[in-house]
Amino acid sequence: MQNDTLLTPEGLEALRTELEELQSKRPAMAAKIKSARELGDLKENAEYHAAKEEQGFLETRIKVIENQLRTAKVVEVTSSDRVTVGSTVVVREAGGPEETWTVTGTAEADPLENKVSYESPIGSALMDASVGDTVEVQLPRGTMHLELVKID
Repeated sequence: MQNDTLLTPEGLEALRTELEELQSKRPAMAAKIKSARELGDLKENAEYHAAKEEQGFLETRIKVIENQLRTAKVVEVTSSDRVTVGSTVVVREAGGPEETWTVTGTAEADPLENKVSYESPIGSALMDASVGDTVEVQLPRGTMHLELVKID
């Protein structure tokens, strides 16, 4: 499993969509480089160097996604009494409000969307927990205790 990229079905579809969007940018990127090259001396051509750098970022992201898709293992989300990859959980820190998070594979983790990787401190602490369990999460700022309120 170490080389597998664990994805939910939604995560797989999101990566495929992103890959298509990035690949569709290749012709425009090539045209941008060609146009910048026509401006003259490449040694001091800022537009050319910026376009080549942008192309490098684009191609790197495409390769990363292609690798993730090649090694993808789709995790079927099933209702369970234990937290697994794909589970949406409601947790509460002592005295705090309830928060809803989804435990995902690393490739689709996005803390701003409350998606935590099963390899992250919070995700790994929640894995295999049941409703009513309190898990201990080791964070750089200290230890956090989360009560698992609900699993969807």
